Amino acid sequence: MSPAVFRHLAEITNISANGVWLLTHDKALFMPYDEFPWFAEQSIKSIINVEESSDNHFYWPDFDVDLTLDMIEHPERFPLKAKNIEVA
Repeated sequence: MSPAVFRHLAEITNISANGVWLLTHDKALFMPYDEFPWFAEQSIKSIINVEESSDNHFYWPDFDVDLTLDMIEHPERFPLKAKNIEVA
C-alpha cells in the first residue's frame, strides 16, 4: 500500500481532559496525557492532523511526534517521555 492510503486509516475520534483516542485498523486506542504528554498542550487542529506514514506508524507533523502501534499499546516498554524545558 502506498503511504497516501495509510494516511486515511488513522483518525482521532475523541479528545478529552484525560487524553486522546486514535482509531486505526478497527482498533480504538487511548493515549492518556500522563503517558503521552506531547498532546496535552496542543490545539485540536494539530492533534487531529495525524498521518499513518507506514503500517502502524503514526506521525503528527504539526508538533513532530512519531509513535508506533506498539508504543501506544504498551507505553510501559518505552519509559522516556518528553519534558518541557523552561528557557530563562
